[in-house]
Amino acid sequence: MSIATVPDTATTPSRVDFEAIYREYSPMIYRTAYAVTRNRHDADDVLQSVFLKLIRREYPPDLKANPKAYLHRAAVNLSLDLIKARRRFMTAENVNDLEVAVSPSIVSIDDERHHHLDRALASLDSDAVQILVLRYVHDYSDAEISKLLGRSRGAIALRLFRLRSRLKKLMRRSLGGQA
Repeated sequence: MSIATVPDTATTPSRVDFEAIYREYSPMIYRTAYAVTRNRHDADDVLQSVFLKLIRREYPPDLKANPKAYLHRAAVNLSLDLIKARRRFMTAENVNDLEVAVSPSIVSIDDERHHHLDRALASLDSDAVQILVLRYVHDYSDAEISKLLGRSRGAIALRLFRLRSRLKKLMRRSLGGQA
């Protein structure tokens, strides 16, 4: 059963509909959340949050029209919210505790780059992150992304070009010109 079988008159998902949506889209939501947060537990939290929000309210029109795009966007937005919230609550004391707990010899260059990449992604808008995740995590082509998001292929290609350039600049700035 797919989302297309949901009648237009239905306002809340039935148990069967909900289970079908979960089975079909949960792997994609988890992969998306993991790509943004780079943490299994956070990805699980995002997956649960997406479906909790879905079950607690009426079917949004966007879900009926394009469930894959709607759920992907929800996963990206919740993942970014999680990253931003975590960054807000990290105080100077927490940073000092982390520095003492993790000696510089243990922290690898890749971990440092991932940290800077996370910060760079968090500074982008959710639409930009969504496009980057679709392209580089889910390996969608420009045409597939344009179809999923309802935009022209040229607009997606141009946006990807600009996003790569912006991400490079953010990484260079964050790494002190080393990227």
